[in-house]
Amino acid sequence: MVRLETERLIIRRWKPEDLDSFAALCADPEVMEHFPATLSRQETQSLIDRMNTNHNKDGYSFMACELKSTGDFIGFVGLSYFTQETHFSPCVEVGWRLHKRFWGQGYAPEGAKAVIKYAFEVLKVPEVIAMTAVGNLNSRRVMEKIGMTYNPQDDFDHPKVEDGHRLKRHVLYRIKPGQLKNE
Repeated sequence: MVRLETERLIIRRWKPEDLDSFAALCADPEVMEHFPATLSRQETQSLIDRMNTNHNKDGYSFMACELKSTGDFIGFVGLSYFTQETHFSPCVEVGWRLHKRFWGQGYAPEGAKAVIKYAFEVLKVPEVIAMTAVGNLNSRRVMEKIGMTYNPQDDFDHPKVEDGHRLKRHVLYRIKPGQLKNE
């Protein structure tokens, strides 16, 4: 997965010039509300490095996302191979994180649908999952908007979030081929 295009987005590999904007995104407390902490510039660079390593190993990753019309970096959308110990792993996860000025404009569902379609048509995975903290209603709406389904029996404690933390409990959404809305 080197590059995907949708009507309004380009989903591509990371470039060095993405760091400043991505570091600002990851340092924004509102964007990172449903993550255990904001990230420093160095932590953001380490995250990009891990995503690039995963892409080289797996052939996909969370990738940089930009607007076709302007070339503006808006965040990331992509796939990740999830291997943490849970009742549903290992699996392929879809994820996104966008600058808040781009929220509510349909970019997350548009990008997510493109990468899920890629997962089914090219990677031939039988299912894609998405997860978030229970209270992240915006991400949950995106998951539902694209056709992912939720079963409360799949709720789980995220293994990378410390016990007692307000974000420990997570919800899981699933989607199989043929379930994407507006395919």
